Amino acid sequence: MDHFSVNVRDMERSKQFYTEVLAPLGSEMKLDFGTTVSFGPKEIISGDPAGSFWINEGEPQLIHFAFSAASKEEVEAFYNAALKAGGTDNGKPGIRPDYGAHYYAAFILDPDGYNIEAVYHGA
Repeated sequence: MDHFSVNVRDMERSKQFYTEVLAPLGSEMKLDFGTTVSFGPKEIISGDPAGSFWINEGEPQLIHFAFSAASKEEVEAFYNAALKAGGTDNGKPGIRPDYGAHYYAAFILDPDGYNIEAVYHGA
């Protein structure tokens, strides 16, 4: 995936939420244009240094997206950071056998109700 964006109702609240939630996954805010903000890896290995996840001020629309995690511990850190940042539990960290034998994920509803996920595909 190159990049994707979603609309958020409250830019300041969402900037804070995603800054805290994505930190355990090694991501940070990259660009801030006021009504549009991007997030991406702290260390750019390849790809666009502007980041692949963007939020825009506007009316939210139904969407689900998953962030890659490098370990089960990162999934758990994402989940805990999301709850602390104001997210709502939508599925505690654990194996999701319906998705795969090693599909370890956690689900959170962000401040705008988006169902976000961190997933680790390892054994």
